[in-house]
Amino acid sequence: MPELRPFHLAVPVHDLDEAREFYNGILGCPEGRSAEHWVDFDLFGHQFVCHLQSESDTDELRPAKNEVDGVQVPIPHFGVVLSMPEWRKLADRLDKLQQPFLVDPVIRFAGQPGEQGTFFIMDPSGNALEFKGFDNLDRLFSS
Repeated sequence: MPELRPFHLAVPVHDLDEAREFYNGILGCPEGRSAEHWVDFDLFGHQFVCHLQSESDTDELRPAKNEVDGVQVPIPHFGVVLSMPEWRKLADRLDKLQQPFLVDPVIRFAGQPGEQGTFFIMDPSGNALEFKGFDNLDRLFSS
């Protein structure tokens, strides 16, 4: 696998204090730079930015879902691929903090080359996040 580079992703949120509590307080992502209408976080080595969006700027559409290995997953969503020990540690942390899961931690594609742990959560602004865990990151794109 080639050397991976950090990605940059920006998402809308309706409250920066809630975003700080969720991304820093619950997920444990260190806060980086910020201004009146945005804040960035170190999301497992990636630059993740929450931009304040007023209620009048949003629509009422809820994310659609799509079936993946028998589980309905929200779309759109984003997330991070972790090693299996990191994934288990994060799942345990969220469970201890009583963070609700949209999709409970599960092993997807069991026994296949793309076997992975996965779970989904939602931030306070309704952004769906998926965290995946692989025993072998070289199998990230295996079918």
